[in-house]
Amino acid sequence: MAATTHTVTNQPPPLVGYDVFAADAALAEGVGRHVPPALLEEVRGELGELGRAAGSAHAQRWGALANEQPPVLRTHDRYGHRVDEVEFHPAWHRLLGHAVSAGLTDAWSRPAGHVRRTAGFLVWTQAEAGHGCPLSMTHAAVPALRADPALAAEWEPLLTSRVYEPGLRPVAEKPGALAGMAMTEKQGGSDVRATTTVAEPLSSDGEYVLTGHKWFCSAPMSDAFLVLARTPGDEGELSCFLLPRVLPDGSRNSFRIQRLKDKLGNRSNASAEVEFDGTTWARRVGEEGRGVATIIEMVAATRLDCVTGSAAVMRQAVAQALHHTAYRQAFGRPLADQPLMRNVLADLALESEAATALALRLAAAYDADTEQERTFLRMAVPAAKYWVTKRCTPVAAEALECLGGNGYVEESGMPRLLRESPLNSVWEGSGNIQALDVLRALRREPTALHAFLTEIGTARGADHRLDAAIKEMLTELADLEGIEARARRLVERMALVLQGSLLVRYAPPEVADAFCASRLGTDHGASFGTLPPTLGLRAIVERARPVVDG
Repeated sequence: MAATTHTVTNQPPPLVGYDVFAADAALAEGVGRHVPPALLEEVRGELGELGRAAGSAHAQRWGALANEQPPVLRTHDRYGHRVDEVEFHPAWHRLLGHAVSAGLTDAWSRPAGHVRRTAGFLVWTQAEAGHGCPLSMTHAAVPALRADPALAAEWEPLLTSRVYEPGLRPVAEKPGALAGMAMTEKQGGSDVRATTTVAEPLSSDGEYVLTGHKWFCSAPMSDAFLVLARTPGDEGELSCFLLPRVLPDGSRNSFRIQRLKDKLGNRSNASAEVEFDGTTWARRVGEEGRGVATIIEMVAATRLDCVTGSAAVMRQAVAQALHHTAYRQAFGRPLADQPLMRNVLADLALESEAATALALRLAAAYDADTEQERTFLRMAVPAAKYWVTKRCTPVAAEALECLGGNGYVEESGMPRLLRESPLNSVWEGSGNIQALDVLRALRREPTALHAFLTEIGTARGADHRLDAAIKEMLTELADLEGIEARARRLVERMALVLQGSLLVRYAPPEVADAFCASRLGTDHGASFGTLPPTLGLRAIVERARPVVDG
């Protein structure tokens, strides 16, 4: 007689074998909004291909394996020679190789390049978030290297290549390369002006040797790194340097990896402490003493990826919650049809859609590359980075709770999303740094505020709660006395108003109405699931739910 005690019922099927791009209405519509019509079919085709790969069983398995088997540091070979190499599970290389071949390190040379890359990054990193770090660093290194035309001519074709080739060799022999970054030090953290690493010039112009220690080095297996160090001239001001792992003659540069960080999440990705011993060779990027100015465009690009990466984590968490509750039965009907659960799901879907809309709008501003849009980005990027990354953790936690005990088990994938969720809020300057950067723009660049107000002003008159929120924000901006202590409150309001203006203009009425009522109005509690019940919650949930064909 067959045992029946382990017959499995009332469990959802795996969310697998679906198109991550096509199943995300907010993302697909945003791409249609920001990509020129002549390119739209091509872009939708490439994103659909990437979306189907991201939703496949093998990509999901790669993501699990890359996190179950994290990178390992090998400081020496069997003979005692120093090698300083980081070994990864093959699944990591498959994820990274697929991403590079899909153009996720190349936004700079293609029409609508930033929108298509941002959308692709949002799609593909839902399979696994950790390998987004080297993708982001490599992509963001390009504008910094353009401060030196000779370096850009040598490195940009490699960094934007569609070919991923791991292993350390002279870059002249490789079809593609990755870049990392090593800026922060023990004593300074986000205060890079506390840097103590020293660069001594060599006889050849632009060449230096470095001495110092970097507390956080992103993607230490990369082919080259952008670093900051103090130069003897200009009273020891910071300069930016490109540090290759392998020298042109094939010998290894002195790049001593002290240890890999044991991190909360992002475990598939290596982050390291590195030492430069006085023989570490590097080339200066840009003018001596202008290091911070040289890397500022790199920082802005990686901050946009922080927004996008958080939007991806939120979207995957919400997709899993929507999928689970659509199949899981309780009290005679699917959980998603229970009024209180529907309220929670709709609330989560609003947060996810608002984050996606904002990420795409910032990417479109990069593509436009006009003075107005560049000025808009100056304030919008740190405001978006502050708020969207802050919302990621509560969304991931609430989505996990929608799965109940199933969500608390590693096999569900939800704990990995929850551990990943705080990363982007910390990386590239934590919340206070972003808020203070917005204040800096307010004080030094009044045109940035004008560009920001012009953007949100296009939606004025469309919703009375948005209009009231804009008025409240302007009142805050009119009083700069003691503004630093109020900076988080102000930047949060700015980000919400910007999201509200986008949803009022572009989202379905039920989405815009619910967002304005809950985020800009007063009809919302302190937790998810407290939306006004009179809103079109069912439509919001159905819009966001991923559907698996067959």
